[in-house]
Amino acid sequence: MEPEEFRQAAHALVDWVADFRLRVGELPVRSRVVPGEVASALPAAPPEAPEDFTAFLADLDRVIVPGITHVQHPGHFAWFPANASLASVLGDIAAAGLGALGLSWQSAPALTELEQVVCDWARQLCGLSDRWQGTITDGASTATLVALLAAREKVTGGSGRAGGLQAEDRPLTVYCSADAHSSVPKAALLAGYGSDNLRLVPVTRPGRAMDVQALEAALAADVAGGRRPAAVVATAGTTATTAFDPLAEVCEVASRYGAWVHVDAAMAGSAMLLPEQRPLFEGIEGAWSLCWNPHKWLGSVLETSLFYVKHPEDLVNVMATDPSYLRSARDGSVVQYRDWGLPLGRRFRALRLWGLLRLEGAEAIRARLRRDLANARRLEGLVREAADWEVVAPVSLQTVCVRHVPAGLAGPALEQHTQAWCEAVNLSGVGHVTAALLDGSWMVRVSIGAEPTQWEHVERLWRRMQEEAAREA
Repeated sequence: MEPEEFRQAAHALVDWVADFRLRVGELPVRSRVVPGEVASALPAAPPEAPEDFTAFLADLDRVIVPGITHVQHPGHFAWFPANASLASVLGDIAAAGLGALGLSWQSAPALTELEQVVCDWARQLCGLSDRWQGTITDGASTATLVALLAAREKVTGGSGRAGGLQAEDRPLTVYCSADAHSSVPKAALLAGYGSDNLRLVPVTRPGRAMDVQALEAALAADVAGGRRPAAVVATAGTTATTAFDPLAEVCEVASRYGAWVHVDAAMAGSAMLLPEQRPLFEGIEGAWSLCWNPHKWLGSVLETSLFYVKHPEDLVNVMATDPSYLRSARDGSVVQYRDWGLPLGRRFRALRLWGLLRLEGAEAIRARLRRDLANARRLEGLVREAADWEVVAPVSLQTVCVRHVPAGLAGPALEQHTQAWCEAVNLSGVGHVTAALLDGSWMVRVSIGAEPTQWEHVERLWRRMQEEAAREA
């Protein structure tokens, strides 16, 4: 495709994207396709000759749009927000159009230095000290894995460049709350700790924060048993309920055992832009690393996750490579992000966040976050006032966890009822919510934070929840 042909097609595609965003609220939120439906709508063999761009656009409407659960929809209340602000989309288009190759500083100086600047902008907006230095990775799962790899090497004095964990005389242990994200056990497994050396620390009630006394007891027991604590992963905003572990206390206890503390603030980290919400993060400066995802609530295009450390050398000592074909005269005087994480080649991810912050501005983003927090509190009030409804966890941020409990319904019948009305809401097309287990019982999460969601959409969802719950009772 030549530049002039691209120009014409790109204009048509931008028009299509803008039209899609205008009409997305009219579509069912959750995809209604069945397994295999999308694949069967496409040719089995690749095209040998170029096709007309109008056919490409037509198949976006015919095949792709129906096969997506629309997280940009004002009725999206499932999982967590996954906003892709159009301001960030413009940055992503620029990144793809430039096609920069982030192998080293030399291969794309602007890629490296804009990433440094944008990470520092975000640090300032969050009220974090200038001790933190950041990079952009694809997600919190990768950030947590890299943190546990760095912790492993820190506590062993660099075993990976010698005999590895097989040469260690004591098993290394990792700790997180029982409500931590599934990526934490996965990272502990991939980093070589082994599932037997992962400790799931109980949570307190009703707040569901990590029980620090239980954490200390687990640390002491492992030391007494001949094990070596390596890392504690504290969660700021758990997936199920957005609960916050007591970061200051966790960091204090972990420091006494020489354990690295990583803070997973994947969704909730956006709340640090609001000064009134920062008490939730009290003690975060005592951690060794932290991550949060602007591609959730903040509004950046997906795969824009910020990963901060205080001592980049802890990453470089583990991740650095020095192939002859990438050496340059600038080595030693510039940041080489390939030495801070897993990938060698990197996309120009910083342009997504740069576009969002420059074209939206921090104050407009703060106003949107405050809107979502207010709507969550308003919904919480309605649920608490309604007969046979209960809020099952404290509302820390923008997620409201609810259960409908009709008189006389308990045990397996109540569990079935919860899942039934949740699914009915989703099938209605009005909204999309997710069920989750809390202490072994099903509840429904309403995660408020899609960019176009206003109170009218929350209220509409609440009415539908009541209608479907009454119908299924």
